[in-house]
Amino acid sequence: MTKDQIVYEDFSKIDIRIGRIVQVLPFERARSPSYEVEVDFADIGRKWSSAQITSYAAEELMGCLVSCVVNMPPRNIAGFQSEILILGARDAAGDVKLLSPTHEVGLGEQVF
Repeated sequence: MTKDQIVYEDFSKIDIRIGRIVQVLPFERARSPSYEVEVDFADIGRKWSSAQITSYAAEELMGCLVSCVVNMPPRNIAGFQSEILILGARDAAGDVKLLSPTHEVGLGEQVF
């Protein structure tokens, strides 16, 4: 299913940045299996996200570069303030796979 067509100005409002996962904790209070994930964006700082990316072991996620939407208002999820949206896509098995750059890029770099 596709969504409504947008113009470039709509897309340009979304601030997508590259960050590095620096901490992963189990999110016990979440309804669906999730982690509490801290992501470092260098000059932008560190931000937290609730992420349903449990097809990865917590150790696998440490140090990964990820693409994140950083300009959405925080969302309270089971008492946890999720400040960013970590981007991913489902594979054929239905597991969420992270959208990550294929090469090393600077933390906080904008995706366009």
